[in-house]
Amino acid sequence: MSTTVTLLTQPDCHLCEHAKDVLARVARDHPLDVTEIDLRTTEGRRLADGAGVSFAPGVLLEGRLFAHGRLSERKLRKTLDRATRTT
Repeated sequence: MSTTVTLLTQPDCHLCEHAKDVLARVARDHPLDVTEIDLRTTEGRRLADGAGVSFAPGVLLEGRLFAHGRLSERKLRKTLDRATRTT
């Protein structure tokens, strides 16, 4: 079973590029269904407002806020490992 990840990004954002790299590495070990949405779009603003994303990038796991700003690969892996053990 894959984890749904929504990545809220904006142009020229080095932290957004970092988050994409982290997600690509983690996806090698954990099945992820990643959707990238621009924060400038209506959907992006709606999701950011609903989740409380203060700044890019915003990372939602299964629709819930996981992180915003610099994405921690270690924290993401630990969360996914924990979720895998409980299912």
